[in-house]
Amino acid sequence: MANTKSAIKMIRVAQRRRQYNKPLRSAAKTYIDKAEKLIAAGNLEEAHLAVNQAVSALDLAAERGVLHQNNAARRKSRLMHRFNQAIKT
Repeated sequence: MANTKSAIKMIRVAQRRRQYNKPLRSAAKTYIDKAEKLIAAGNLEEAHLAVNQAVSALDLAAERGVLHQNNAARRKSRLMHRFNQAIKT
């Protein structure tokens, strides 16, 4: 348990930040999983929409500071690469 007033306050701040960040991070992960499942199933029409949703969710999370911009860019890049490979085959 924290001993100082500042440490106690930082625990409260961390809890508030966690509550703010969790839904945004979770939504991004959900959209990515959905898109990857559709890509694997070969359903490219629905996968295209799901990829767009995932990219939007990642952009929002990066904009709000939940994810680092490079982290969001890397995830988008990997998802788009999978999608583009599925289109080629």
